[in-house]
Amino acid sequence: MKAASLASLAWTLPCAIAALLAPQWLDAGLMRLASEVLLAICMAQMWNLLAGYGGLMSLGHQLFIGVGAYVLFDLAQRTGLSPYWLLPLTGVAGALCAALIAPALFRLRDAYFAIGIWVMAEVVALLVSKTSALGGSAGITLDMSALDDIALFGQISFWLACALGIASVAGLQILMRSRLGLAMTAVRDNEVAARSVGIDVQRVRLVAFVISGGTTALAGAVYFMGGLFVVPASAFDINWVVMMLFATLIGGIGTIGGPVIGVLIWFALREVLATSLGISGGWYLIAMGAVAVLVSLYAPRGLLGLFGQLGIRLRASPKGAA
Repeated sequence: MKAASLASLAWTLPCAIAALLAPQWLDAGLMRLASEVLLAICMAQMWNLLAGYGGLMSLGHQLFIGVGAYVLFDLAQRTGLSPYWLLPLTGVAGALCAALIAPALFRLRDAYFAIGIWVMAEVVALLVSKTSALGGSAGITLDMSALDDIALFGQISFWLACALGIASVAGLQILMRSRLGLAMTAVRDNEVAARSVGIDVQRVRLVAFVISGGTTALAGAVYFMGGLFVVPASAFDINWVVMMLFATLIGGIGTIGGPVIGVLIWFALREVLATSLGISGGWYLIAMGAVAVLVSLYAPRGLLGLFGQLGIRLRASPKGAA
């Protein structure tokens, strides 16, 4: 079993090597785009952990992105330390935020939970925008005075994004093969049956929520660190969770590969629609929504589920013909 688990993670080695060598081939613009894709994969995986495996649909995950970004920027200004050393604290802050709001949110179910966390994200965004110490609605700039070599900042930001993207997928693979992962799946599929076999449903959901919140906050901090500037309108933007939801549902919720496929499709559509065709604003959202509706109609289990069904049919067709 351990050998099989290690074999399933063999893809991480070539990915890590490619990430180390990529700055030699990519310019600053392509590295920034690749960082966005990798961080989006991390965020979508964490949303998938909560919704696809924990059974809790969230419309407020932008809360953790904003918390992570503002904790990093504020601590960098107050302490004068390098933002690299402060990054772990952003994950801790996201996890603590999730743990603190969980008792109230876990009293809600289904759509009420989704709306509840969205409202909480909006409240925090409003408080941040009214706090002058955090720059108010004008935002805050990252203090880079403690960095030894600013020339390497772009590369290091890229490598951090690579680490989070790879770790989120590999970590979810490992988690889902553990007892906790099996318990999460059982809770998602049938909460009553899970309780009947002795699974502590609240504890399982709390662990999923804390992991999801902490890792999303870390990804948000790395994203805005690369941009050197953060404002409440962008940090707590609901489009963050729109991207996570779109990618996960399009690719296949409750699967590990689904969010990866979904994120790649999201960015491919963004580049084609917004950059190549010049479609932006409301039309851009309409086009993305149309794609989501089509996939929902013809592939309700996501594209990964559709590929799996096609593969089964192709393997079964020779027997049927016989």
